Amino acid sequence: MNAASRQQAKLSLLPLLLFVFLFLGTGLYLQSQGVAYAFYQLPGPVAIIPALVLAVWLNRAPIAQGIDVLVKGAGNNNIITMCIIYLLAGAFAAVAQASGGVDAVVNAGLSLVPGTLLLPGLFVISAIVATAMGTSMGTIGALAPIAVGLSQQAGLEPALVAGALLSGAMFGDNLSIISDTTIAATRTQGAEMKDKFRENFKIAMPAALITLLLFASLTSSDSAITVKEFNWTGVLPYAAILVLAIAGMNVFLVLLLGIVLAALQGAFFADYQLANLGKDIFKGFANMQEIFLLSMFVGALGEFVKQQGGLAWIAGHIAALAGKLALAGNKAQQLAIAALVFISNLCIANNTVAIVIAADVSKDLAEHNNISPKRSASLLDIFSCISQGLVPYGAQALLLGASFSLSPWDVVTQSYYCLILAAAALIAISLSKHQAKAVTATS
Repeated sequence: MNAASRQQAKLSLLPLLLFVFLFLGTGLYLQSQGVAYAFYQLPGPVAIIPALVLAVWLNRAPIAQGIDVLVKGAGNNNIITMCIIYLLAGAFAAVAQASGGVDAVVNAGLSLVPGTLLLPGLFVISAIVATAMGTSMGTIGALAPIAVGLSQQAGLEPALVAGALLSGAMFGDNLSIISDTTIAATRTQGAEMKDKFRENFKIAMPAALITLLLFASLTSSDSAITVKEFNWTGVLPYAAILVLAIAGMNVFLVLLLGIVLAALQGAFFADYQLANLGKDIFKGFANMQEIFLLSMFVGALGEFVKQQGGLAWIAGHIAALAGKLALAGNKAQQLAIAALVFISNLCIANNTVAIVIAADVSKDLAEHNNISPKRSASLLDIFSCISQGLVPYGAQALLLGASFSLSPWDVVTQSYYCLILAAAALIAISLSKHQAKAVTATS
């Protein structure tokens, strides 16, 4: 990378910094001034527009080419996939609410689970579903409507409940063998999925147990719970989508079936009018407008950073710094892999794409420093998920923020599992022994 390229790479990070400064800075400042709904005073899709304008200007190409880059990033396959999940999750939540399904599930849950176990219970359920589905977004889309009602009935802090859901979802996303992050990490590093799972499990499970105890301690023993009369048939749509999700059905089909089942349940067993189905679905779409737009704009911003070499510049500096650190064995290089994927994800807010971007440099570091493929794959997956669970402009935080009517910042500040997992992973690196060079697997 010549001097001009290095300069452009560094400049490509400025739009991202501008967006973070405007979005988080404005929200935090207004919150410190006691302004209600501080993070809603400057919505994310508006805060990112100056950053996109700056990115197009820094692109050093005709404006038409800059717009092409913007459209390419916004239309990325992963971004559009997330946006469709947003719409379907919003539609399901709206139809379930209108047909009485949410109330039924809330009261059924309250009748079965003691108030003192609601938070750890939600964490466990979210973790199980996400591990089975392999997607944190699908898990949050399915469970958020239930959790919103539970938090209201039990008198629990909504941000804490959202944090429990996010924590469990990121646990499953990180550990699941069918997750996009697992597939990307193992394929790019040449590791076997079962080996990567075992490596991950040793780090993720202790972090999950500590998180479980933490959520149990944070649940007030005197939570005021009132169980209202309900019809068990209202639970059927939720039970169906959870069973189908765990069985491995595509998340799009799961949510579509959830919408249909919620409507039919309401029509046959409640007073729901099917004539209102179209309006309710559209209402659910409208509820997801902000996160839909912000996700597309973040994807566009990430494309500029990637094309202009910003991520490659970061990778080069991290690799060089690792070479200078005087740590025993290959600990410095393991930290470099972790930092590379963590920072990459901060730039693009997509953990799967962050793994793909960081993969080549990480594999090179692993091969030249006797880091086994299962360890490098595990580090990529763990630290990309940690980062994704902590960025307030990430898809998971945005969806939970929209579902609970919270700022995404409030959501990520309660993402305790990601923080505990980060500590557990750093401890694992510090205690690791120098490994014999492993043979690269083929799948």
